[in-house]
Amino acid sequence: MADMSRAGWYPDPGGAPGMFRYWDGTSWASTVSSQPFGPPQPDAGGGQPLTSRPQPTYASASYQQPGKPTSGLKQLAWGVLVLAVVGALVFGGLQLLRSIGLSPFEPNTPSNPSTNPCPPEKLTPPTIPPPANDGRVHGGKLSYPMLGSPWGAPKDDQRLPFGRDVSVQDVMVEQNFDGKGSSWVASVLVGELIAGDGFFSPKEGADLIAKCAMARFYSDALVQRNDQVSKAITISGKEGWVIETHLTFDIKGLQTKGETAIFLVMPTSATSSSIYYASIPDTTPQYLSVARDVMAQLQVDP
Repeated sequence: MADMSRAGWYPDPGGAPGMFRYWDGTSWASTVSSQPFGPPQPDAGGGQPLTSRPQPTYASASYQQPGKPTSGLKQLAWGVLVLAVVGALVFGGLQLLRSIGLSPFEPNTPSNPSTNPCPPEKLTPPTIPPPANDGRVHGGKLSYPMLGSPWGAPKDDQRLPFGRDVSVQDVMVEQNFDGKGSSWVASVLVGELIAGDGFFSPKEGADLIAKCAMARFYSDALVQRNDQVSKAITISGKEGWVIETHLTFDIKGLQTKGETAIFLVMPTSATSSSIYYASIPDTTPQYLSVARDVMAQLQVDP
């Protein structure tokens, strides 16, 4: 500590950086100097004791320099920015879900999606190996025991926007119902899944396919959907998801006004999935038990 018994210049006790104040032995000078040499100027001599003089004011933690926001204002600005970004992401996500017919606030809305939820159709089909002669119908990595009459022989199906390597068996229900060659059938099929290869969970994939079918297979009719089953399912040690739903519609010239559809998605590798799809018109309810039996006998091929 400095020897205050002698008059002289000392670092400013007020704390001004780089400044010095003169001590005459009994009191401090009223002014400070950055050059502590020689005696103080006549008007800077002894003055009031430091404890009785107004002290210099220094910036506190809440001091705002001109043109510079405080830390509190910075935090507020960042908070507003973060809320804006999160709000934009949430709004965009809701719009995307609605575009494929999903509404988080109305999860069971039973109607057609407002836009086409089907995946792109312009995909290069893979090389398909010849069918196995083992009494089973194969599609993708799923297979089931071949059905006999009145079910037709297995055949390729290129109509599905969400499948490839598809094998289908069907039964004619209403032939040429519109007078233009269109027919309505009961059908079961297996195939490789295009929609959701590595991008969807089985549950999401099954729901997306259901929405795609509603948008694609029922002309311009309004389709009402009423899910009866939506649950996890295990086949050959692999876990998938199945939705069984009842669809109602009114298509000109068609006698049936509804049908039960089964959509089953089964991940078969780290990068692909397979599908089992059945549609059974209300006018042929005897085939619904067949479709359920086929699902129970599905196997995941090695």
